[in-house]
Amino acid sequence: MSSVSLPVWIRERKLNLGQLHEVRSVMSRGRLHTVCDEARCPNRSECFSRGTATFLIMGDVCTRSCRYCSIAHGRPRALDAGEPAELARAARTMGLKHVVVTSVDRDDLPDGGAAHFAAVIAELKKLQPRPTVEVLTPDFRGDRAAVDVVLGAGPDVYNHNVETVRRLYPRVRRQGRYDWALEVIEHVAKRGDGLVTKSGLMVGLGETREELEATLRDLKAVSCQVVTIGQYLRPTSSEVPVVRYWAPEEFAELDAYGRSLGLEVIAGPFVRSSYHAEEAFLRASGRA
Repeated sequence: MSSVSLPVWIRERKLNLGQLHEVRSVMSRGRLHTVCDEARCPNRSECFSRGTATFLIMGDVCTRSCRYCSIAHGRPRALDAGEPAELARAARTMGLKHVVVTSVDRDDLPDGGAAHFAAVIAELKKLQPRPTVEVLTPDFRGDRAAVDVVLGAGPDVYNHNVETVRRLYPRVRRQGRYDWALEVIEHVAKRGDGLVTKSGLMVGLGETREELEATLRDLKAVSCQVVTIGQYLRPTSSEVPVVRYWAPEEFAELDAYGRSLGLEVIAGPFVRSSYHAEEAFLRASGRA
């Protein structure tokens, strides 16, 4: 456990196990995974009760070992060719209007899994009524051709999380690059034909307010539209400890600063990349 005491606004959050069971049943039937469970998201009850979840594709084993993440890492299994169709069936069963799809990192694949993302998007777009589709992709090691494969399938929102400030990458995201993250977003903004660009940040890993503001400026400079900012919560004792908990009023200040730059910001202790994703999409796209 972290040596930093949990503040009251964190301790008051509770999970509803009944709501978790219902969505897990749908996932189990299709041999699917959610990042909500694999990453131990604190919003599982709230999101599952609203009939939504973030699908985790390409297995539940990641080729990277970021020090803040509890998803298993190692040698992944081969891709399941039936997964795109199963995921679309699950989305239809759940009655989803906005589907969020993310993945483990698959650096073992030549395209990082881009074609699999495209196949999932294609299956979702066959549904009637057609849901809007949000993808949260890996950085594909900066491979723009892989990003183009995903873009070619026509998602409505393209999200890639910068996760933390530049200085902390060597400590907590050693297999990633801060510049790769920015390059992915910039490329999407230039080639995405009107889709919404999005990224996300965690706080509590040792960053400063000045570093966070610099990161928000970097995201604005590469034409990111939506930014989520949430508190890092140590999933298990195996991950890096929390350095400090940011207070709700500090999240409000970060929100205000981001909005002063022209960003659509969703900030709060329990905010995660796909938290209230549909609402953020509707605002950023002018459909709200």
